Amino acid sequence: MGPLSRRVALLAGLGLAVGPGPALGQAAYPSPEMTLGSAKAPVHVVEYLSVSCSHCADFNEQVFPSLKAKYIDTGRVRWTFRELLTPPQQVAAAGFLLARCAGPGKYFKVVDEVLRSQSRWKSGNIKPIFVEIAQKNGLTEAQFEACLRDQKALDALEARVRYAVETDKVQSTPTFFVNGKRVESAQVPSLAEMEAAIAAAAKGGRR
Repeated sequence: MGPLSRRVALLAGLGLAVGPGPALGQAAYPSPEMTLGSAKAPVHVVEYLSVSCSHCADFNEQVFPSLKAKYIDTGRVRWTFRELLTPPQQVAAAGFLLARCAGPGKYFKVVDEVLRSQSRWKSGNIKPIFVEIAQKNGLTEAQFEACLRDQKALDALEARVRYAVETDKVQSTPTFFVNGKRVESAQVPSLAEMEAAIAAAAKGGRR
């Protein structure tokens, strides 16, 4: 069991309290990709995010809905979420484990709900919030707790985080790649910045 697995395995006892195809790289991504949009879309956006990242929550609320309606839902862009853990890492891990446990059909919905729940975390007791999200998405509290203890899921999360850091050299969230090119922007790219990157990628051809 690696360091990440050992940390995440403690989640149930901690009560989730707040505390201190080919991939972009050469190696194949170590887990099934979580993707929205048509496989035939000429532009592929990869978003590295963390569900405990406030900038990711801002992007999810302020920018992503417009991009989804204009580009993903119309077949112009394929959008992939990839997971990275930011402080508090144990909470981010729990959110992603919950989303994966809910299944591919509900993964994006759960990620969205976890990101939108950040404003409720100030009390420090996050577990009831995550249990509520789990139950809204068809999981019991017992099933949610089992998700946190699933060693195969923990190992897979650790592999995804290692891939992000070692292969794609991602150090912060959100980080975006559009047809393999990293988007250079402020902490939260604006709608205009993302549209410019998508337009440039569309002209350059599909990857």
